[in-house]
Order: sequence, then structure tokens, then C-alpha cells
Amino acid sequence: MKVTSVEFAGAATQPGIYPNLCHPEIAFAGRSNVGKSSLINCLLQRKVARTSATPGHTRQLNFFIINNHLTFVDLPGYGYAKVSKEERTHWQKLVEHYLVSSPSLRGVVIIIDVRRGLATEEEMLFHFLTCHRRPFVVVATKCDKLNREQLEQQRQALAARLPGSPLFFFSARDGTGKAELWRALLALAFPAAGPQTRYA
Repeated sequence: MKVTSVEFAGAATQPGIYPNLCHPEIAFAGRSNVGKSSLINCLLQRKVARTSATPGHTRQLNFFIINNHLTFVDLPGYGYAKVSKEERTHWQKLVEHYLVSSPSLRGVVIIIDVRRGLATEEEMLFHFLTCHRRPFVVVATKCDKLNREQLEQQRQALAARLPGSPLFFFSARDGTGKAELWRALLALAFPAAGPQTRYA
């Protein structure tokens, strides 16, 4: 995927109040500090999502239009303990409302840290999306942190717990998995376009 333009289209802080866009949307969700911003920036070949040593930085839904054809939606990280219970509840309502109600949402990228594996929050999100019939793919980030044997062990463990779910291993540092993930995202966003179509 050749990214020629990225435009910040706005943010949402309240359920139901979203930018009025017409492109298919792909949402990115993950626990705080799993490398969500780095993944988005790597896919887009530029820094648009904020990366920070302090988890929980994204506190709203951020919408980015790519090549005037597709929208990425950066969701707030979940599982971050150093915010108030009220704020975590607000984030949950904001994200869940969007995932259920957005007419343009075509798929969700669930991001996990390959070294940590699955946690309760990820499993809850899998069930939530399945219940609401929202397609998703799972991306295990930071795979450059493990050796080949460790990666294979994690691949087998994740595949056993996610039967039938598309699973990708990714590294923002060296680009591992980038091309494969882009193909999967375009297939979700434009299912009738065919694998040879380019959106540039």
C-alpha cells in the first residue's frame, strides 16, 4: 500500500458525535503500551499517532483519512490503571458506542504485545466484537523482541486461543508483517474491489 496523503479529520470525545466522513473505517484498539501508535505510524509511513513513554495518552477517537479513500480510527487504550474510574468508564462508553453504531466501520485491529500474550481485556473485546458481528484481525506487536523459537511458541499459543481469527505478527522497528497486514485491512475495507486494486 502506497500512502500518498494522510489528513487528520477530527476527534470524538462524546458517544455519537463523530466527524461526518464517507470513507470505510478501520479502528485500532489495544491495551495501553502495546505499540498501537507505533503500528499506525509505521503503516502510514509518518508520525500521526502520538507515541509516549506514558501509557494512556490517547483519550479520544482520532480519525485519519488515508489517500482520500480510507479512514483509520485510533481508539483510546484500555487497561490503563492510572486514570480515574470515571474516566475509564467514559472511555469504555465512547469506544463501545462507536464499535456498535458506526455505519462506516469495516473492521477492527486488536493489538497485543507478543511478549504478554492475551489478557482478560482482549478476550472481552473478542467476544464483544463477535457478538456485534464486527470483523477483526489480531496483531501481535514487538515481535523483534523475541527470537525465532519464542515467536513460534507464541504463535502456537495464540492460534490455539484464537481459532479461526486472522493473526499477524508485526514489528514497527523493522516492518515485519506490514505488507501482509495492509492487504488484510484493504480486504476488510473494500471487500468487492479485488486483491489487485490499489488505493493510492
